[in-house]
Amino acid sequence: MSLSELSLLADYNLPFAIALGLMVLFFVLQVIGLGDFDFDADIDADAGLDADPTSAGFGGAVLTLLGLGKVPLFVWLSVFLLLFALLGMSIQALAIELTGGALYSLLAAVFAAGAALPATATIVPPIGRMLPKDESSAVGLDSLVGRRAKILGGRASAGNPARAQVRDIHGHAHYVMVEPHEAGSEMHDGDEVLLVRREGQAFFAVPLSERKLAPVN
Repeated sequence: MSLSELSLLADYNLPFAIALGLMVLFFVLQVIGLGDFDFDADIDADAGLDADPTSAGFGGAVLTLLGLGKVPLFVWLSVFLLLFALLGMSIQALAIELTGGALYSLLAAVFAAGAALPATATIVPPIGRMLPKDESSAVGLDSLVGRRAKILGGRASAGNPARAQVRDIHGHAHYVMVEPHEAGSEMHDGDEVLLVRREGQAFFAVPLSERKLAPVN
C-alpha cells in the first residue's frame, strides 16, 4: 500500500470519516437551530452558579483539565472531532509510509483519541476567550428564589437535601441542593417544587402539589 492509496473512505479510516461526518452534522443542526449543545453543567468560574454539585472534586478537575466549560459543548465537540480525524488520518499515513500498511482502525482510533484530548484542551481556552460573552445573562443565586425546580434524584427531607434543576429567567439550567421548607414534608424524584428561600448554597422548597400550582411543562 502506498500513500497515494490513502483514502478517507478506506476501512482503516472509518472512525475518522465518522468523526468528520458527526462534526458536519453537529454544525448543520446548530446552524438550523435544531441542536442544543450548551453545556448546562459548565464549570463556572463565577461563584459556581451553574455548577452541578456532583461535578465537584476529581470529576470537576478532569473536566477543567479537558477544557470542558471553557467553551460551549458544540465548540468543544467540533474541535475534538476535527483533531481526532486529522490526527487519525496522519497516524495511518505515517504507518503506511513506515510499514507499508495501515494500523487496525480501532488501534489507530485509540492513539488518535489519546492525542486529540490534550490537543483539544490546549486549543479551546483561546477560542473561549475570543467568543462573545453575554454578561447580561449572569444571574445571582437569590434570583432563583421564587422559581420552579424539579427534583432529579433521591428523597429530600429536613436535613437531607436532594439535587434539583432550576432554570433562570434566561432559560439556563442551574443545579442546586433543596430541602423541604416545612420540617415534616418530603420531596421525591421527579417532583416539581417551588423554591421559597435560600440559606447559603442551600435552597428550601415546597412541592407544587401542596401549593396547588400547575406543574412545569
